Amino acid sequence: MRSVLTIAGSDSSGGAGIQADIKTIAAHRLFAQSAITALTAQNTTGVYGVVDVPADFVAQQIDVVFDDIRPDAVKIGMVSSSEIIEAIASALTKNGATSIVVDPVMVATSGSSLIADDALAALRGRLLPLATVITPNIPEAEKLCGFSISSESDMEEASDRIFESIEAIDSSCTAAVLVKGGHGVGDPEGSDDLLRLPGGEKVWLRGRRLENPNTHGTGCSLSSAIACGLARGLSVEQAVKEAKEYVAGAIAANLDLGRGRGPLDHMWAFSQGGTIGE
Repeated sequence: MRSVLTIAGSDSSGGAGIQADIKTIAAHRLFAQSAITALTAQNTTGVYGVVDVPADFVAQQIDVVFDDIRPDAVKIGMVSSSEIIEAIASALTKNGATSIVVDPVMVATSGSSLIADDALAALRGRLLPLATVITPNIPEAEKLCGFSISSESDMEEASDRIFESIEAIDSSCTAAVLVKGGHGVGDPEGSDDLLRLPGGEKVWLRGRRLENPNTHGTGCSLSSAIACGLARGLSVEQAVKEAKEYVAGAIAANLDLGRGRGPLDHMWAFSQGGTIGE
């Protein structure tokens, strides 16, 4: 059985973060391992508290995972401080990690900020150059590219700018950039994502907006599903396509829990008698 390591924050409500990642990895019939970067007190209505895990302990979690059951892919989610980012980057480099998916989590679905201002520069300089795939949503892409995104051409330009900014730091960068269009850029009824491959080729992944307000943990689940595809040996493009289909199914299952934006149904395929990742 292949394994995926998720490096992210814990969501006490179980809908996002480490919990969503583990559910996603298990749904793909892979073995989930974790390094927790922060504890959060949150539910479907918002984030009410965040406690960072000491950076040296985050690194220790990563080291012991690689020392025993070496992961075939790594997903990085919530990293709220520059010290934690440095510890993660150093540990992954030391252990020769491959197939790394970075979800640059900055704002929760509820609107709560999840990253300190001084950590953004460390994210750009240390984590993004290690990535195989980077998965910003529109607000995150705007922070990374430095301009507002209001059209499909803006999304294409943003993907170029993000790649170029990483390449300026590390000329050997081979990251694919997935700009997620779920915020309704262009067609307000669309959910069209743009995948910029390392060579500059742009692939549009078209989709329709699903009528379900319960989308807590969507970004976490998508990035984890991409890591699952990479762990299985899929190309970046195929891993992204299958991950998008998986998340669409999890939203369409219409799970309805909590008083706010509820979680996805990560096991939707099994409840319908199907399988995922085969």
